[in-house]
Amino acid sequence: MVVNSTEVQNNFGKYLELASEQEVVITKNGTAVARLIGIKAPRKSLSEQLRGIIPVDVDEKAIKEERLLNR
Repeated sequence: MVVNSTEVQNNFGKYLELASEQEVVITKNGTAVARLIGIKAPRKSLSEQLRGIIPVDVDEKAIKEERLLNR
């Protein structure tokens, strides 16, 4: 569900209740700025959220080692 920030501000209790069942994306001036989700909502792993954005053949171990070396 996508809703603007003014609507959420005016009806916070309603959207708090809805967030326990589904994700509520809050927009400001037409741009998504926040996400309201229930505490018991199943959380997607970061890699699931990035599916289609990062290449399939990424070597996670090599990236981790490189990041540790650059500290």
